[in-house]
Amino acid sequence: MYRSILIAGILLVSSIFSQAQTIEPDQIYQLSIQQVKLFPVGNPLGYPIIRLGSADQLELHFDDREGGTKAYSYSWQLCNADWSPVNLNSMDFVKGFSQQRITTYRSSSVALTRYTHYQAQLPDRSSVPSRSGNYLLKVFLNGDPNQLAFSRRVLVVDEKAAVGIQVQQPFNNQVFTTHQKLAFTVNMRQLSLVNPMQQIQVVLLQNNRWDNAKAGMKPTFIRQNQLEYNTEQDAVFPAGKEWRWLDLRSFRLQSERVDSAVYAKTSTDVYVKPDVDRSALRVVYYRDGNGMYFNETLDGLNPYWQGDYATVHFSFRPPAGLPFRQDLYLFGELTNYGKDPQAKMIFNKTKGWYETSIWLKQGYYDYGYAIKEESAGKSVYVTEKTEGNFWETENSYLVLVYYRSLGGRADELVAVGRINSLGGRNQ
Repeated sequence: MYRSILIAGILLVSSIFSQAQTIEPDQIYQLSIQQVKLFPVGNPLGYPIIRLGSADQLELHFDDREGGTKAYSYSWQLCNADWSPVNLNSMDFVKGFSQQRITTYRSSSVALTRYTHYQAQLPDRSSVPSRSGNYLLKVFLNGDPNQLAFSRRVLVVDEKAAVGIQVQQPFNNQVFTTHQKLAFTVNMRQLSLVNPMQQIQVVLLQNNRWDNAKAGMKPTFIRQNQLEYNTEQDAVFPAGKEWRWLDLRSFRLQSERVDSAVYAKTSTDVYVKPDVDRSALRVVYYRDGNGMYFNETLDGLNPYWQGDYATVHFSFRPPAGLPFRQDLYLFGELTNYGKDPQAKMIFNKTKGWYETSIWLKQGYYDYGYAIKEESAGKSVYVTEKTEGNFWETENSYLVLVYYRSLGGRADELVAVGRINSLGGRNQ
């Protein structure tokens, strides 16, 4: 009897420990995994946000280049506002099974490239997040969480508060023409606050990016159940410029940005026209995907298993043909915002430009070029010298509001505010 109790205790502790293991968000761990997309149903440019207890659904898509059939499963990991895992068992934040098998897959057809496409709609009724907050979706092989394939962020919101936002031009004359500032108010209508400074956390995202997220802000004013945030330092973002674009929906019909292509029996190479520095060019508005991409094919019917792959060659010519002091990266969702190994560009001394090649599926891509710098022990991707920053640029913003009750063991996501810089602009 005592031995059974001891074994059960060890299993419980190990389960909690495995749930609390730190996993980097939005990371691919297996080289065969390509084109991971997680988005609201029908909106491939949307961010994966669902409302707690609602019928909201997300689409998960990814390809395995090795083909065949593999046993992929997924699980949920609840995290705090800073994406550190909570010290709770999965039974405390998941209703149903802790793991769920991905059962929808199909081998590629029509395309030269052989791969298997996997997809799922989340959350499944058998495995549903039961608390609001930040979640890591972990996809792994053979029912073994240690055989991790990739991870993706998901936000589950329980709307207990409301956010009002404005995009303003900063007063600081040093960033007046290059940056955008967020001023916002949080109405804590359904929450009982004892110490708002400690119980409320706010995170700001520009174009769904986490590499330049703003956090740690304190309210400027507290008025009854409203918190006002309006400072000239904490909520200011470089505005950037409208993203560059590449239309790869067809490999046979070359689009405007394609310089040339090489067609072999089993592969395709696409060469993009060399890019140059745009920082001195005036900003011109055109509709873009704010750094994201979507899969689509003009050569078949279904982009998910009939879309083909090509090795796409990018090049960037720096001013005067001289390399930058820091590393240059191909930037955007297509390289996981600089995380993929192929994102780092190599300077070709003979040609006087940077080069890199990545494997892309047919679709429409936004991209840019960024210099990687180190600031306060954190890697920061800066586009000032490659794209430029202009106050007039169109950007989308998310304001995430987190709350922790007194004695609470996890941060709750209680509000998500959305705004576009064109529609919510206050000059």
